Amino acid sequence: MFRLRLALVATFVVLPAAGHAQARPQAEWPLPPLKTQKPPLHAKHWLAITGKPLSATAGAMMFQKGGNAVDAAAAMLAAGCTIWDTLSCGGETQALIYDPRQKKVIGINALGVAPSGATPEYYRSRGYRYPPEYGPLAAVTPGTPGGLMTMLAEYGTLSLKDVLGPAIQLADGYPIEAQLARTIEQYRDTIKQWKVAPSIMLPHRGENWEAPQPGEIFVQKDLAATWRKLVEAEQQALRAGKTRKQAIYAAYDRFYKGDIAREIVRGTRDDGGLFTMEDLATWKVRIEEPVSTTYKGITVYKLPFWQQGPAMLQALNILEGVDLKSMGYNSPRYINTVYQTLSLAFADRDFYYGDPYVAPEEPAKGLLSKAYAKTRLAQLSWDRNDPNVKPGDPYPFQGGQNPFTDLLARWTVVPAPDTLKRSGQQDKPVPNDSAFFDSFYAGTTSIEAADSAGWVVSVTPSGGWVPAVIAGRTGVGLSQRAQSFVTDATDGPFNVIAPGKHPRVTLTPTLALKDGAPYLAFAVQGGDSQDQNLLQFFLNVVEWGMTPQQAVEAPNINSYQMRSSFGAHESRPGRILVASSTPQSVRDALVQMGYTLEVEARTSGPINAILFDRAHRSMWGGSSNHGEDYGIAW
Repeated sequence: MFRLRLALVATFVVLPAAGHAQARPQAEWPLPPLKTQKPPLHAKHWLAITGKPLSATAGAMMFQKGGNAVDAAAAMLAAGCTIWDTLSCGGETQALIYDPRQKKVIGINALGVAPSGATPEYYRSRGYRYPPEYGPLAAVTPGTPGGLMTMLAEYGTLSLKDVLGPAIQLADGYPIEAQLARTIEQYRDTIKQWKVAPSIMLPHRGENWEAPQPGEIFVQKDLAATWRKLVEAEQQALRAGKTRKQAIYAAYDRFYKGDIAREIVRGTRDDGGLFTMEDLATWKVRIEEPVSTTYKGITVYKLPFWQQGPAMLQALNILEGVDLKSMGYNSPRYINTVYQTLSLAFADRDFYYGDPYVAPEEPAKGLLSKAYAKTRLAQLSWDRNDPNVKPGDPYPFQGGQNPFTDLLARWTVVPAPDTLKRSGQQDKPVPNDSAFFDSFYAGTTSIEAADSAGWVVSVTPSGGWVPAVIAGRTGVGLSQRAQSFVTDATDGPFNVIAPGKHPRVTLTPTLALKDGAPYLAFAVQGGDSQDQNLLQFFLNVVEWGMTPQQAVEAPNINSYQMRSSFGAHESRPGRILVASSTPQSVRDALVQMGYTLEVEARTSGPINAILFDRAHRSMWGGSSNHGEDYGIAW
């Protein structure tokens, strides 16, 4: 989970709306200053940024070998899932790649699918309204290994042996950091439910602290063996005269059709899961055409509607018709406008987004129509929060008729029982509401890489976070992404679970082009907060002129009004996270506008980003001041 509840003093304050009756003297309302908690990154040759220092080092090692940004991103991905950077190697990978040869952005969909037997009836018969948060019945087929090998084969330059080298060393043993050690200890009783996971994750069984100690050498022999099997398959293929690409795909086949696949299926079913050999053999990575929109001449790319990224594009379409700068940075009016825009875009996400490879077909053209955005802007509440924002109807904007008007008419927000209480100037979640906030911000990591040849990669991998079922003796922790499905069309007709179907996920890498060339690459972890934070990061750079490092640290707001993609899929209409640096006058104004406040020191999310400075032929990097995010530049 990315939310850090630290008592740090933020250095940022906010601006009021121009002409607002409560306006303060200008000296009290500056934009965030140039000073940041972490230094900016500058690069001429390459940049590697991700969620952990060890992973960033793996990327730097590939650049030092002469690899390109895809090689570096693949090495960071392998290292990150080996050291459980809130994901493991049986999770999912989503990527956008700018290919300078074709001068185009390419999408990588390496999200797993629901296995055989994973039907709504199956889950409902076991008392689940939604698939569970953890365990074998939360798993979709592993996607990250396939995504890594496909990216490398199609767009990289190095061998799989090179790229997996750092991950193999880490699996042989690395000093575990305190964050992961504490998380394992926190979930030790859950981990003990499964056959193999305890032997790997709990080396001190029976002691007061059963997880690895911070700084202890954490060894994963099974995972190291799996990585070595992939390298072995590649090297055998090369010796047989296969090309570099064919050899990498030989390793791919060993994972999804060979002995590794057989052990994944055996181990998963032994723990009560549903995987079959056919599920793994028929799954495939999809190389996709991304979706995009323009905002004031900048083209912003996201992956298609199987993930939430288009919600940010919808929000940009709505906000393009608004004079944001006249409102003042993070003024009450600005915050309300961003919040209401997010409510409109995410209401559409909750209803219309799902797997485009499985019927029904998402109304993609209508949702991203500028004309549709104008109708949504007309519905925006300018003076106070609207707790009843509903999905719109994009079908007329693509010349069609909505087939789900009956479900749309019955759509409501899903607030939980009254588990919140007022406490003076701000609200705090009471203990029995903490599970909602933990799942809402369920974290992963992000990977950004770029090089002087023009390759740019943005990745948001996830899945298989602790506690994860480990599939037999493969060392592969399984995804929990099936929980993002629904089992009833009234909860979203496009996202109902079915065998072979991708769940609609929160993972959302971003690339932006300006004048046809890379301008920004950025991503963030944090569940349903991701595109909220990325929208505000983008506005911070484009509207407010911040550097990437300023923008990743700047105070944002977060809405809880959309339905959570996790757990019980609840929402908290009107609830808002604001930074502790927010002036009391702004907090008071938001309360008067119908908001319930949560206040924390850091609110921007762990964003990582690269900006391309065409004037100076250099790159700026921003690495979040949350957690252990880290970048290396040259």
